Amino acid sequence: MAAAAVTAMASLGSATPAAAQDRYCLQGRVWGYPGNCQFASYAQCLASASGTNAYCAINPRYAYARRGRGYR
Repeated sequence: MAAAAVTAMASLGSATPAAAQDRYCLQGRVWGYPGNCQFASYAQCLASASGTNAYCAINPRYAYARRGRGYR
């Protein structure tokens, strides 16, 4: 039980910000919009889309996150 707690704490300390983790989304008929947005790089997304009827696009939450901050 203690080993699980240590592992959980170590993974929390090495976590990257959410915006850096989900820059690209796997989209297509199966995934819908915005799709499966768990890819940090375009290459990761393309590897998952390979051989399927899906494509990769930038995550709209990531794309418009900075844009909305200046207009308040």
